[in-house]
Amino acid sequence: MSRKRVLIMGAAGRDFHDFNVVFRSDESVQVVGFTATQIPDIEGRAYPPQLAGDLYPDGIAIHSEDDLERLIREEDVDEVVFSYSDVSHEYVMHRASRVLAAGADFRFIGTDRMLVDSEKPIVAVNAVRTGVGKSQTTRRVAEVLQAMGRNVVVVRHPMPYGDLAEQAVQRFAEYGDLDRHKCTIEEREEYEPHIDRGIVVYAGVDYEAILREAEKEADVILWDGGNNDMPFYRPDVHIVLVDPHRAGHEMKYHPGEANLRRADVALINKVDTADPAGVERVRANIREINPDAEVVEAASPLFVQDPNQIRGKRILVVEDGPTLTHGEMSFGAGVVVARKYGAAELIDPRPFVVGTIAETFQQYPGIGTLVPAMGYSDQQVSDLETTINRSGADLVITATPIDLTRLIDIEPPSLRVRYELQEIGTPTLDDVLHARLG
Repeated sequence: MSRKRVLIMGAAGRDFHDFNVVFRSDESVQVVGFTATQIPDIEGRAYPPQLAGDLYPDGIAIHSEDDLERLIREEDVDEVVFSYSDVSHEYVMHRASRVLAAGADFRFIGTDRMLVDSEKPIVAVNAVRTGVGKSQTTRRVAEVLQAMGRNVVVVRHPMPYGDLAEQAVQRFAEYGDLDRHKCTIEEREEYEPHIDRGIVVYAGVDYEAILREAEKEADVILWDGGNNDMPFYRPDVHIVLVDPHRAGHEMKYHPGEANLRRADVALINKVDTADPAGVERVRANIREINPDAEVVEAASPLFVQDPNQIRGKRILVVEDGPTLTHGEMSFGAGVVVARKYGAAELIDPRPFVVGTIAETFQQYPGIGTLVPAMGYSDQQVSDLETTINRSGADLVITATPIDLTRLIDIEPPSLRVRYELQEIGTPTLDDVLHARLG
């Protein structure tokens, strides 16, 4: 019997997980390739045979999504599986139209097929969009669980930007592990805050193998989601963040809407800075599509040492990269702080951006008056450093989850913005987690 020929559309994350748990050992299917987008320099590599399994002794090629129609035609593809996140419903259907016009079926993997079960309790933190505040929420959840006497291990959504075979299962317990695994800025932003709190972080490519290692040292496993993707593990408590600054997006983006529909807890973040109409619209949408979800409201207050340095200065703001790119935000915490404390000017970096940072502005023209902290490669880190130091800024404000000065030499004086989650009213995360986990 001939094998069904499948092409998986991805961005070096869920696509690999869907392959591992659904297709890797299925002798009725031949996965002929992956396509890649969103993340620089993913295409042109291969999913290695060490991870692809016995049915794929040569591994599986990774192509640019631009080649979608050609691949369907030349590889005689029967079915295309869509496996990446934080894209509008309209965007998804445009991809579906391309696939259908090329003659193949278009498919998603259902949650029951791709969720891996654990012998330990799983708390998952996800969102309806990138940049809602998952990082500070995950830190807050970890704090509550530790106060409950639980040994918490974090498993972070994949960011496999290096050698995939070497990254199959990664464990991070100290800064030296970040260097040993050659972590990018994006990876460090997610791992360092947990390490600072004495929490072990796992990540990588093969998430069932990762889970089995994490189970050996955890009382509770905390899934730290990426973008607005769904968890890879079946959660006992599923917390999903919504953003009143982008009210309505919880109904318009994939797979964020699916997350909200499955949530045990809907956490409305940033209620202190959002328009009240946006907060009420989000509340109404939660009631409409998931009336059984518990609703927690929270703020993400900003902290900066010596804000008096900001007044009257020409400021260059550096913000978290993914929030600004596929998260589609035009500002972040750094811009808020600069305006709050009286900056004379926010410097537009466009006249002096270089290399890959300039390419990022071309690809995402909606980026605001700031610099995205892109660091997927050594070249991007170098270009980021050059761009910042060409700015002529009186002061640089960095609002990334890590201290950028550990990785790059910022010549002007700099200030770092930090942010944490604070619940407002009841129920709190403490209430929710005690009730559901005991």
